[in-house]
Amino acid sequence: MKLNLLPAKTGLRWIKQGIRLFFRQPLAMSGLFFMFMAVLSVASLIPLIGSLLALVMLPAATLGLMAASQQAEQGKFPMPTILITAFRAGRQRARAMLVLGGLYTLCFMAVLGLSALCDGGDFAELYLFGGRIDEELVSDPDFQLAMWVAALLYAPMSMLFWHAPALVHWHEVQPVKSLFFSALACWKNKGAFLVYALGWMALLICAGLLVALSTRALGSPGVAAAVMLPLSLVLAAMFFSSIYGTFRDSFEQLPPTDLPRIDEIA
Repeated sequence: MKLNLLPAKTGLRWIKQGIRLFFRQPLAMSGLFFMFMAVLSVASLIPLIGSLLALVMLPAATLGLMAASQQAEQGKFPMPTILITAFRAGRQRARAMLVLGGLYTLCFMAVLGLSALCDGGDFAELYLFGGRIDEELVSDPDFQLAMWVAALLYAPMSMLFWHAPALVHWHEVQPVKSLFFSALACWKNKGAFLVYALGWMALLICAGLLVALSTRALGSPGVAAAVMLPLSLVLAAMFFSSIYGTFRDSFEQLPPTDLPRIDEIA
């Protein structure tokens, strides 16, 4: 396995590939994404441990969507069982995926813990256990600072775990090593990932503006929220459909005698 160094414009190609894969199997990809969200939401409802359980399951569930994208790219119709791909590849890889989920949970809790230093834990409590969001809470400077701290800390954390589930599953990399290789791949191709992130943000903003302008022109501004929610979910499904391409292009499987290996690049 070696790391590919990609030009910044690759980020736009990933976005196009994700949209194209989604429309290749729109019913399957949207349905699987809704199932993905439903499973995590139901898990989070379990008293006391629900939110933690959802975090542990997230890497495995993400891998399931990546496997679905792989099948869609091959012209196949991904079935719902694809979401449990991580647990159908043998006990060793299933255990490694659970370890990865545990590491993700620990890192995420550390992010929330650091954000709690800003507002006494209000943002962390709201995220983990839910609650009522009101104008007073959102306008609180400490709460806003906690949100920004969490967002800024989550960025490097996402680099650690971006490729990790796929590395653990498809390349049988140990969970801790997968974090290093994932972060290395994201950093080496930071230009492509920056274009990729900005491109998806631009698409979401443009979709919101288009919906707002259209509904206002029709004299029904209240419809905007009703339209924007399903549109956002479809865009999110497209986004998850594009993640597989970022992994496939970033790493190349080599015969055992080929060099250089990713650990040598590091």
